[in-house]
Amino acid sequence: MVGALMILGAYAANQLRWLGPQDVSYALINAAGAGLLSFVAIVERQWGFLLLEGVWTLVSLWALLRLLGERKAGGRSPTGR
Repeated sequence: MVGALMILGAYAANQLRWLGPQDVSYALINAAGAGLLSFVAIVERQWGFLLLEGVWTLVSLWALLRLLGERKAGGRSPTGR
């Protein structure tokens, strides 16, 4: 339940314009929520659910690392955009 609430909360915050996709907290909440749901999928042997949440976790972590890299580089992306 906590993982689902985290993902839904991040989505609602995005829709209400409280958080945007470029916010580190948005990516962090998504990654943590999807990671929790991935764990549940492993324990319950729900392979389709694991595929969904595992990919969601990986994409969210990639976005989080990209955002943190941009922040470390002074707000610029590695391509200079």
